[in-house]
Amino acid sequence: MTLTELRYLVNLEKERHFGRAAERSFVSQPTLSVAVKKLEDELGVLLFERNRGEARPTPVGERVIAQARRVLAEAKLIDDLAREGRDELAGPLRFGAIYTVGPYLLPHLIPVIRETAPMMPLVIEENFTAKLLEQLRDNELDVAVVALPVDMQGFAAWPLYDEDFVVLMPRDHRWKNEAEIPARKLAEEHLLLLGPGHCFRDQVVQACPKCVEPDGDGPRAQTGSSLETIRHMVAGGLGITVLPRSSVENRSDEAGLIVFKPFAPKAPARRIALVWRKTYPRLAAINALREAILQSPLRGVTMLPAESRLEA
Repeated sequence: MTLTELRYLVNLEKERHFGRAAERSFVSQPTLSVAVKKLEDELGVLLFERNRGEARPTPVGERVIAQARRVLAEAKLIDDLAREGRDELAGPLRFGAIYTVGPYLLPHLIPVIRETAPMMPLVIEENFTAKLLEQLRDNELDVAVVALPVDMQGFAAWPLYDEDFVVLMPRDHRWKNEAEIPARKLAEEHLLLLGPGHCFRDQVVQACPKCVEPDGDGPRAQTGSSLETIRHMVAGGLGITVLPRSSVENRSDEAGLIVFKPFAPKAPARRIALVWRKTYPRLAAINALREAILQSPLRGVTMLPAESRLEA
């Protein structure tokens, strides 16, 4: 049994398809298939049910794969511990970001991190919060930037900044001259939201639950795949939306087609933080990343340089 074979098992469980698992493992499909069959013969159990190239773990296979993940994580920790004895700022840092942060933070962060930690390039993954936390637990990411709160079991976190939400509307909207918008009034309009799975959608719905209640009378919320797609829909006159302030103040305004307004107090807001495994050894890399974010000229947020670390 080898670590390579265990990686094949984990990749096959993720893809549920031999061809895609082989691509993920950077080997040919026959190589991966033979390795999995060899391991099954060695263990004397069937780990996957096969059906025309597709693969589904058996009950014992699920338990073996769960253990394989733990073994691979511990093996990776050996590399990390060895690196800790060298320069923690040398080598790539696997960095995750939620979809509603990455496009607005990264253009400011990358130049700063290149200046302050030139030997630590970021390997970037954008995804949903739940997926990023899963990748952290599986040692596929080193650190991620997400919106709090999250399940902190096994993690440490470092709050970075707070930001308010704002209302985005077409320039000729009836609210264009309002100084601020009460959250309850969103239910009067055709509201555009991100689809299910986005934590930002949940935060908006929490601010205005009636916006998604199927009462059959008022305008209903409509979904978009990304904040940028929704922005274009607002510019086209389809409705209004709610955005984090950083997504408005760190890009253009669609050639004057849209305007944004603050919420009336108390404005809905979110806190953004770095999250990483408590066992991750490159704390100097985490600190360098945090300092680079705090130095980034990101507009529309309130940085939190004095916040202490959080742990489960």
